[in-house]
Amino acid sequence: MTHRRTVCTAVLLAALTTVLAFTVLKDGFRLDPAGLSWWYAAAWALFAVTAWSVRKVPARHRAALIVAGGIAVAATGLLAPPRTSTDAYRYAWDGRVQAAGISPYDYAPGDPRLARLRDPWLFPTSRAQCARPERARVDGGCTRLNRPAVHTIYPPVAEAYYLVVDEISPGGARLKPLQIGGALFAVGTTLVLVRVLRRRGRDGAPGDVSGAAFWAWCPAVPLEAVNNAHVDVLAVLMTVAGLAALTGGRAVGRLRAAAGGALIGAGVAVKMLPAMVLPAVLRKRPVTVLLSTTATVALSYLPYVLASHSSVLGYLSGYTEEEGYDDPTGQGRFALIRMVLPDSWGLPVALIALAAVTGYVMWRGYAERPWSGALLLFGWAFLLLTPGYSWYALLVVALVALDGRWEWLTLAMAGACTYVVAKASGDFPMARVAYSVAACAVLAGWLVRRRLAGRPERSTSAGEVAAPERVTA
Repeated sequence: MTHRRTVCTAVLLAALTTVLAFTVLKDGFRLDPAGLSWWYAAAWALFAVTAWSVRKVPARHRAALIVAGGIAVAATGLLAPPRTSTDAYRYAWDGRVQAAGISPYDYAPGDPRLARLRDPWLFPTSRAQCARPERARVDGGCTRLNRPAVHTIYPPVAEAYYLVVDEISPGGARLKPLQIGGALFAVGTTLVLVRVLRRRGRDGAPGDVSGAAFWAWCPAVPLEAVNNAHVDVLAVLMTVAGLAALTGGRAVGRLRAAAGGALIGAGVAVKMLPAMVLPAVLRKRPVTVLLSTTATVALSYLPYVLASHSSVLGYLSGYTEEEGYDDPTGQGRFALIRMVLPDSWGLPVALIALAAVTGYVMWRGYAERPWSGALLLFGWAFLLLTPGYSWYALLVVALVALDGRWEWLTLAMAGACTYVVAKASGDFPMARVAYSVAACAVLAGWLVRRRLAGRPERSTSAGEVAAPERVTA
């Protein structure tokens, strides 16, 4: 019977990998978004069944199956160039600019002073290439880069990564090294998750690692972290490693706390989102963690501050305005708040609610499960802000793998619906509907867990936020 369960899960995993391969190979984001949406739906449905099935696999087989499956799933993202995002082209350009001895924060790609670095791959000149609607016009030609008229937005560790990839890549490799890097980071995150979950066992027995499948087999990983090569996956790896350093026992020394804070700081210096985990990790040695996090971010910026003539914040302020976070009347932001309140209330209500959730996490968070509080904070942020980019949810997926509350994965599904499926739905309010479904799923999960927690024989689950522990500096 146990052998049959392992084989059944392996077959489901093979089916999931096959569907993901066809999803990546289908170039339908602009030409056939409806067809691509069905492939996304099939992948997510298979993922749900496969992730449920792995719980029935004998414990001695789970880790190997999860890691092997994670490698196969990640590899599907390597089968084609980026399909639904052009961000990786900007990564490659920033790496090239740095290799030429120029700060990536000084000039926008369309600046004539960088014309000597352009080539037909990133800056086509043929009429056929420039006829594509996603191409932006630049000096009589066009470019594959998005927003060529603005400075880069990426923090310094991300920029350092782009430089390293440019330096070690063979000529003509284009975006494949960035995709390979994404695959390596995704698999590395799986290995860290398995390690953290395994050491959570009791009485010397290894813990249940099945939650790692939520990350390793999630469709968002091959599609966004690998195929689209989004640098967010590096931030996820750094953050998960930081959380691992800060947990695993009551005795967290200063050196270990500093290492954990430094890893989280490196994640922040890749993509700003990991800063949101900080309120959840301050129950043990908060001073050490905050100092090491801040020092890591500051030191990573220092070389670029010294080498740059322009602001190292780049297009950050312009991006928040462009995406509707400053003006909540468009872009689908604050979609759930706007269902019940005036548009102008979106931003202040979101800020107040997030401040309240942050206070709750800091007050009630459990030092040995900081990912529970971090997931709560991230989840509320997504429900309040309703972001339109599916790769933003990669860190949420990793936190779900650590915490076990699978219902929060619906946020990643909502992001995919808002970014991909919405292109086939016309004027349909996809963000509002998708995030409403996610909110209902999260509420249902909370009610079920609360009811189960009330039973006398029920022990504290991975999805509960337990009582706070003593805070040590």
